[in-house]
Amino acid sequence: MIIKASAALRNDYATISNMAKETKEPIYITKNGEGDLVLMSIEAFEKREQTLQLRAKVLQAEQERLDGAETYSISEARKRLRERVNDI
Repeated sequence: MIIKASAALRNDYATISNMAKETKEPIYITKNGEGDLVLMSIEAFEKREQTLQLRAKVLQAEQERLDGAETYSISEARKRLRERVNDI
C-alpha cells in the first residue's frame, strides 16, 4: 500500500503521477494524518472498471442459473460458439 501526504501531491505532482503509472496501484493520499482520497493512473482505473463489470456479469449469469435459466454442457456451448463464428 502506497500512502502519501497531500503535501507530497501538491509539491511533487510529477513524482506521484509517475509512481501511480509505474506501480499501477492506487496511492492513498492523507490530509492531516487522515485518509482523504485515492489516486490511480487512468490505465489502472480502466482495468479495475473492466474487472468490476466482468464480475457483475458473472454474478448476474450465476444468479440467472440459480433462478432456473437454461444452461448448456461444454460440448453444447462449443457447438453454439462455432456456429456463431461461422455466421460472422
